[in-house]
Amino acid sequence: MLDGSIGLWGLFVSAFISSTIAPGGSEVLLGYMVAEKTFNTETMVLVATIGNTLGAFTTWYLGVLAAKKFPAEHLLSEKKQKSLSWVKQWGVWALLFSWLPIVGDGLCFAGGWLKLPLIYSGVAILIGKGIRYIFVAYIFI
Repeated sequence: MLDGSIGLWGLFVSAFISSTIAPGGSEVLLGYMVAEKTFNTETMVLVATIGNTLGAFTTWYLGVLAAKKFPAEHLLSEKKQKSLSWVKQWGVWALLFSWLPIVGDGLCFAGGWLKLPLIYSGVAILIGKGIRYIFVAYIFI
């Protein structure tokens, strides 16, 4: 069993890393911790959601930085430009799917690149990631 706040910090770090460009296994860790009843389930879901959302903000901000130096039309292949146009079309609503593996990081990056409003982007990302972690916890209860 994980001891004290070290377990929650570990979950936070795992969730943060999972939401950046580096792969991670925060869902597996959350599932294990829920199954072992390490902490209150709601607390673990909240910690994982906040960590994952902050990681997504990191990726979003990298998109903002990239947009300053590289215009999308010159940098991206035609296929990737279609993905970018999808985010242009749906706007902040596309970020509700930021929880998806592989695609979610790209959506956050595109959101920053397109300079979608930070507050609305954050709410959409938080909702999407929160629903995912609630679902994961529910499976292991």
